[in-house]
Amino acid sequence: MKRLHGMELFAEVAKAHSFSRAAAALGVPPSTVSRHVAELERSVGLRLLNRNTRRVELTEAGRLYFERCRRIVAEAEVAHEELRSQLEVPSGPLRIHVSAAYAMDAMLPALTAFGKRYPDIRFHMSLAGAQCADRAPEACDVSILFGDLPDSSKVARRLGALHARLYASPDYLAARGAPADPADLARHDCIGLRTGGGQSAPWTLQRRDDRHQVTAPHRYCVDDAGMAERLAVLGAGIAALGGDLGTRIRAGELASVLPRWGLSPIEVHAVTETRLLPAKTRRFIDFMADYLDPSAASSRIGVLAGDRAKSGASGLGAVSNG
Repeated sequence: MKRLHGMELFAEVAKAHSFSRAAAALGVPPSTVSRHVAELERSVGLRLLNRNTRRVELTEAGRLYFERCRRIVAEAEVAHEELRSQLEVPSGPLRIHVSAAYAMDAMLPALTAFGKRYPDIRFHMSLAGAQCADRAPEACDVSILFGDLPDSSKVARRLGALHARLYASPDYLAARGAPADPADLARHDCIGLRTGGGQSAPWTLQRRDDRHQVTAPHRYCVDDAGMAERLAVLGAGIAALGGDLGTRIRAGELASVLPRWGLSPIEVHAVTETRLLPAKTRRFIDFMADYLDPSAASSRIGVLAGDRAKSGASGLGAVSNG
């Protein structure tokens, strides 16, 4: 970096044929220019400039060095401007890693709305199954992680929370009876969601201050929200589902189970490798926070180490707005 700075000052002196004019163009004292050029000459072991009282001229070695320096400095300036553009203008490819179990319901509506606002961004989605939902690939700009966060030095920002309720098909409830309280779930077939560890987490049901953790028998255990919903529609059992299920309910395909009880919400975070983010990533995270949970838009960005998210049992569906 120091040598590149010296090359920049040397190239400016060579073009201006004057230390003072080069210093004025760069906005630095002439003594600074003179010192850095002298250090550059010592580092290459050759005199690059002939100095006199009226004019500064290039030596033979200086002319050769100047031709190389001019190209290097110009390329460095172009690279700097391109990076500055990335910092200020949302554009280019945005690589997003997200659990496949939630991508359809929680991500796509927000993603398409964000894409309409920033047409110069291209989206590369990496969908992870349940077995690797908490492990983002290295070539990734931002990861959307659900539930407990792994301890690491990465940077996280809360985006919202998943909210779900229990549903089953009317045919299933007619054949097996509707549960009257959480304890009744032990006598029913339930559809579980596998988490990153490969196990289906228990359901934590709550109604005001009343909480019950239910380790229901999961006859079916899947790692995809759409599959859990389809199994419930087909009468396979009771599933924890979120998102807009109005169409299913109006069509008589699903009915609410224990409607006075909800599942504990699961925290949703955007995770990045660093706080120094280009515009495309910063705008995406801000947009997701506003879109999915306006109250989280001004949340503090914190380091994950020692600050694990506290979440309840597993639930499927869209990130809530409240």
